[in-house]
Amino acid sequence: MAITAAVALTAGAGSALALTGGGAGTTALTTAQIAAKTNPAVVDVVSTLGYQNGIASGTGIVLTSSGEVLTNNHVIDGATSVKVRDVGNGRVYQAAVVGYDAARDIAVLQLKGASGLQTAALGDSSKVTVGQKVVAMGNAGGQDGVPSVVTGRVTALDQSITASDGSSGTSEQLSGLIRTNAGIQPGDSGGPLLNTYGQVIGLNTAASAGSGNQLSSSAATQAFTVPINQAVSIASQIEAGQSSASVHIGSTAFLGIAITSSGAPGFPASAAAQVAGVEPGSAAAQAGLAAGDAVTSLGGRSITSSADIRSVLSAHHPGDKISITWTDQAGQSHSATVILATGPAG
Repeated sequence: MAITAAVALTAGAGSALALTGGGAGTTALTTAQIAAKTNPAVVDVVSTLGYQNGIASGTGIVLTSSGEVLTNNHVIDGATSVKVRDVGNGRVYQAAVVGYDAARDIAVLQLKGASGLQTAALGDSSKVTVGQKVVAMGNAGGQDGVPSVVTGRVTALDQSITASDGSSGTSEQLSGLIRTNAGIQPGDSGGPLLNTYGQVIGLNTAASAGSGNQLSSSAATQAFTVPINQAVSIASQIEAGQSSASVHIGSTAFLGIAITSSGAPGFPASAAAQVAGVEPGSAAAQAGLAAGDAVTSLGGRSITSSADIRSVLSAHHPGDKISITWTDQAGQSHSATVILATGPAG
């Protein structure tokens, strides 16, 4: 069974967040009422993947009236620019990535020039129970406009999955997830999962297509959601500017190399990472790296894969100096200190 991040592909410091409770003392709403209540607090997220010549579409949830938006990291992973359309007022905003947690698939965006936005009512995911009815909303199929709405029930709690992201070819281990049978589709990532009181209890993140290697355009057979309590905790850390081993604040550092999926020829297993390509004008290009070279260390850490490089860069920011060591195709070893540029998000 394939589990995929539900992002649709085409052409290739804020205020503290508060939970509103589990619905005690409130009245259950119809699906139509839930949608009407939530629509104005949903946004369409469109990420331009400049280095991949593509566009990724997802969803987000408005957290503050000044334009802080919660979404999945994989929605903006690799983005060289991000635009967000607010469903509530119909306006399109440029968005800055405030920070992200790639390991737990959470990102916070700030909409430039936004004010007076309608915000989502946040529930308490610790009160979620198996069997309860849920409503999932999002930018299904990357169509933009009024969010799609599907219903289902919670089928399991505290689930762990390996989710693959077709846009970047990466995978991630996610845990503590809510599983439902709501039929989410590509483009729904970052959208709200709601209880019958119209309160957000989770962030739609991944789905299984039952078979095959990717989620098709048809509805998923199983959907997985990051509980809102976990998402809000991470978002609050990001908003406070508190970086950690998994949380990155601000712009992403960019080295400018792509790594092949297999190891480097001529090296023992797990001894180097082969360069598949170098972005013209990048720090790597200026240092003299070329396709076919084998990177052995970055920032003093041994490198064996693109994940290693990404891990090292996540601790750095544009303008930082970092050492890199590589071996060219003639077997000659080289070392250089480069200045990292501003790169794609996530």
